[in-house]
Amino acid sequence: MKKILNDPNEFVADMLDGLLKAHPDQLASVGDDRQCIVRADAPVQGKVALATGGGSGHLPVFLGYVGKGLLDGCAVGDVFSSPSAERMLAVTKQIHGGRGVLYIYGNYGGDVMNFDMATEMAVFEDIEVRTVLVKDDVASAPPAAAERRRGVAGIVFAFKVAGAKADLGGSLDEVEGVTRKALANIRSMGVALSPCTVPAAGRPTFTIGEDEMEIGMGIHGEPGVSREKLKTAGEIAGRMTAAILADMEMRPGDEVAVMVNGLGATPPEELYILYGKAHELLAAKGLRVYRAYVGEFATSMEMAGASFTFFKLDDELKMLLDHPARSPFFVQP
Repeated sequence: MKKILNDPNEFVADMLDGLLKAHPDQLASVGDDRQCIVRADAPVQGKVALATGGGSGHLPVFLGYVGKGLLDGCAVGDVFSSPSAERMLAVTKQIHGGRGVLYIYGNYGGDVMNFDMATEMAVFEDIEVRTVLVKDDVASAPPAAAERRRGVAGIVFAFKVAGAKADLGGSLDEVEGVTRKALANIRSMGVALSPCTVPAAGRPTFTIGEDEMEIGMGIHGEPGVSREKLKTAGEIAGRMTAAILADMEMRPGDEVAVMVNGLGATPPEELYILYGKAHELLAAKGLRVYRAYVGEFATSMEMAGASFTFFKLDDELKMLLDHPARSPFFVQP
């Protein structure tokens, strides 16, 4: 293992210490617990509060989207580990501005269990909490079993839409409703070229040949749909685009937001090569790209690979996507 760190067991603590010192105008901890991150101006009174949480190792997801026009707080777990219910409750209490709290997080067993416990505990604090689970990974289950799908990079679009609606004064019902609407129109798929190493473990999360790729692999190294010889960028883009579009109801003239997301060790140049082909394939279907997002939005430590996320838009969703937002990792004027 070759990483820039101190004690591998203090990796998350050291990362959070640096993050809070770098962005004190935007982020704060709840008391002395650096694994409970909130907006520096939390709570924002009179606004529906938004919270997420999950394991470390995926920056900018999850805590990188805490900021104005986005999330109000995030509970942080160890690398690839769920945060505790107690931390989630601490975040919830700190961000509650009097109009309820919406949890938005990925469909993973540990997260579901701990967030459900936090929801139950919030009742005793007189805080109404709703939950929206993100299940956008088409590779993790077929359409008939979509409830089992994993949440991956599409969660960023959910944060953006929910954050805008809350920022504009939407009620808890309205924020929850438009977030569910957005997620019904979001699909993702990824490809991995190499594993990553969890610092405390000191060994790769899986093995893959130098000339191999895995289509559909999850962001923790969960199995994909096939392992095969490495293909060209155009072939990879074609495979992922076709799989996503087959899972969506799209017609010529529809508008989409497209995210080409690097998993941690893929150069921007390669991501733009992938995006160029994806744009070409969508245009051939009569689909118009309304906004393009190319870069690292949801990573897996130093894993090499990329994911595609397509977000079918209407006028309301375009307006919310365009709404200004700012966090240390995401700025939209």
